[in-house]
Formats: sequence, structure tokens, C-alpha cells
Amino acid sequence: MGSIKVVEKPHAVCIPYPAQGHINPMLKLAKLLHYKGFHVTFVHTEYNLRRMVKSRGPDSIKGLPGFRFETIPDGLPPSDVDATQDIPSLCDSTRNTCLVPFLSLLSRLNDSSNSDNIPLVTCIVSDGVMSFTLDAAQELGIPEVLLWPTSACSFMSFLHYSHLIERGLTPLYLTNGYLDTTIDWIPGLIKDIRLRDLPSFIRTTDPHDIMLNFLKGEAGRSKRAQAIILNTFDALEQDVLDALSSMFPRVYSIGPLPLLHDQISDNGLESIGSNLWQEELGCLEWLDSQKPNSVVYVNFGSITVMTREQLVEFAWGLANSNQTFLWVIRPDLVVGDSALLPPEFIRDTKERSLLASWCPQKQVLNHPSVGGFLTHNGWNSTVESICSGVPMICWPFFADQQTICRYACTEWGVGMEIDSNVKRDEVESLIRELMEGEKGKEMKYKAMEWKRRAEEAAYQGGGPSHTNLDKMINEVLLSKYTTM
Repeated sequence: MGSIKVVEKPHAVCIPYPAQGHINPMLKLAKLLHYKGFHVTFVHTEYNLRRMVKSRGPDSIKGLPGFRFETIPDGLPPSDVDATQDIPSLCDSTRNTCLVPFLSLLSRLNDSSNSDNIPLVTCIVSDGVMSFTLDAAQELGIPEVLLWPTSACSFMSFLHYSHLIERGLTPLYLTNGYLDTTIDWIPGLIKDIRLRDLPSFIRTTDPHDIMLNFLKGEAGRSKRAQAIILNTFDALEQDVLDALSSMFPRVYSIGPLPLLHDQISDNGLESIGSNLWQEELGCLEWLDSQKPNSVVYVNFGSITVMTREQLVEFAWGLANSNQTFLWVIRPDLVVGDSALLPPEFIRDTKERSLLASWCPQKQVLNHPSVGGFLTHNGWNSTVESICSGVPMICWPFFADQQTICRYACTEWGVGMEIDSNVKRDEVESLIRELMEGEKGKEMKYKAMEWKRRAEEAAYQGGGPSHTNLDKMINEVLLSKYTTM
């Protein structure tokens, strides 16, 4: 028997769920793998690749030596709309139609390895809700890890959808007070969590609801993966991470990914971005002209939509607070209508506001003039806010955002929640409290403390998230990458 030797170069195929909030963390992880010596193939849907070219130009998808972009169809009818597709339709389509084109792509990559200097595919890193990829990994006999791009507490909640159904708690009886039912039996979660705090897909009266059944199925299939990876850090979610570790053979907390990603020395990877909307970089110059901790940053993410009435209530709440603000308003933010603001609001706030359609959020949150964040509590936004030491006002929209909001407000002490039925007086008073009040000062102190602990987790000289990333690579991704 000869000695063990490494063959060629490891090749990771990374495939996110095709929405902005899933692409961002997967791309950061893909860059980290490339930095650590992997050949990376990053798989977009054809629809999102077209959006990427539109927002970032054709050079954005050229890739680099050892970092290539490929596509598969998402199975939905063609569309030129510059917006995230209907989520239930997209989930149903990826689950039912993407395996065959994904297998075809893997076959093509392995065939071209002989001629194009592409190494054979040795592992798959997939989004947790793209679990059809597990069938492909099994067919090729290679390891697969699932990146669940949400908090550990949200992932644990998804894992218990089947138990909620078995206990008759969903589909819901939508009676007054029902959502306030306490759920004290999910391992690792805070004991006063309520039905309303669990990921919102349980809020249906239909037993055949696409999203309820989709998340139940995807969470259940997670047990087939060689490992689960989460964009969180031990100090933030220790109890639930401990509980998950008793349910899965391997769970790795490798976050916050933005901090690990920032430590990569630039070898061309900086040019590879993930925003599907064009960023307005002028907002950074405008922030340069503002006083420290004086600006409220408002952004509801890539999927949240609201009614025109809600938009107007947010607008007048911001105006009446007399605070300076930067507000990102996507063209598709208002349901079935253009996101037009009242002319008198524009007139009254023009001296202390900037409106943008998209922006480089991480740079905005790290800017010294930003003192607070009005957010939908998507996990990427929440993590970036924590890493920046910026406290939040929380208006969760759907999915895992309610769970994250509950933790941000009650466990981590960095948030205050706005009622889902938005009223301008509440918006005004919470913004004033955030920027000027005692509660706001307490939240800022807590946010800075969590920032410090996030930096400790991502410390290059042996922080636990760095260690976990290396362990995941060596114990799982490279586990079959040897030959006798």
C-alpha cells in the first residue's frame, strides 16, 4: 500500500437558493473555500444570472481562475422583471424541476475536467432549502454540506414544523389570542417563545400549503447531509447550537460570515459581488457629510413588500421624528403599485434625508454616522447590524424574521419591535427612543458588546468560527479527497 496522497485540487460546487438573502452568505462561503485552496463552481439560476449582468455588468460573471459561474434553469416561465420571483412558486419549482439540470451540470463539469483544467467535483455545498442536491451527491458518492442561511433558533424551529403539525398547532385555527400560545418544548429555544414568534409559514389554515410543507420537507431531509453549517457564532446562540449538535452528527457555526470574508487578502475575489440590484454608491458620500451616530438607516431587504398605506405611515413616522435618515426603497416595495411617497413628505424632509433604490448595506451599517437601523430582521441584515454595533427597530415581514425579531428584542437586547399594523405615531416614538432615549443607549451598549463578541468568534488567530470552518473543511469536504 502506498502513502496517502491528495489528488488534483478539491472542487466544491456551491448552489444557493435563488434569492438575494440566500446568495449573499453562500457567495461569501464560496470565496472562503476558494481562498483555502478549492476550485469553486458557483451555480446561479439563469434568471438571476441575467439580473446580475444587468446590475453589475457582464464582467461580474467572468469569474477568476478556479472560480467559475454556471447556471441551471429554475423551471419557472421566463420573465424580465427585476424582482425576486414569487417565493411559493419558486420553492415548488426548484424542488420539482432542478435535480435533472443540476445532475447534467455536474456531469458536464466532470466531463470537461479532462480538457479544461477543471478538477473533478469532490463535494457539494448547498443551501438548506435546495435539498434535491443531496440526491446528486449520493449518486456521485461525494460529501455534501447544507448551509442554512438563517439563525440557529430559526433552523431549530423549521425542524419542528412536523411536530407542530402532529400536535395540531398548525394548520392554525385563526382565533384571537391563538398566536400567543407558548411553545416551551422545542430544544434549545427560549421557554417563553410563542407561536407568533416561530417562522411565519405555520400561519395557514390550509394543510396543503406549499410553504408549510416545503419547509417541513426540506428541514427533514437535512438529516441526510454530512454536516449542517450556520452563519452564526457560539456566544450568540449557544443553547440552541448545543441542542442541534445532539440531533445531527456534525453542526458547524462558522459566522459571522461577513467578518470571516473581510479577512481574505484580495486575490481578485473583491470584484465578484452578489447584489441583484444596482447599488447607489452616492449614499456613502452623503453619509460622510453627516454627524456621528445621527442617521437612521431604513431598509426592508430584498423580498419584503408593504401596502401603500404602510409606506405612508413609515414615511410620516420618519418625518415626525425629526431625525436624519437614509431610506432604501426598492422599485417593487409596494404591492401592486409604484413606491411613490407623498410630495409634502419629500418637501418636508429633503434637508435631512436621502432616498435610494439599493445600497452597499455592509458599508452603510459600518459608517460612523449611522446610529440605528429600521429593518425587517432578515438574518443577513441582523448579522451585519450586530457586526457593526448598530441597534435596531424591527418590523419582521415573513419566514424566519419573526423568530429573529423575538431574539433580537428579548434575548440579545439590541432591538425594539414595531407592530405589524404600522402607525406613524409608534414609528415616530420608537425612532426617537432609538436615537435619543435611555432604551436606545442601552441597546447601543448591548450592540457594541455583541460586536466585540462577534469579532472574537471570527478572530483569525483561533476564534471558534475560524476553527469550525477549518474543521468542516477537513472533516467533511475533504473526507473523501484522498487516494491510497
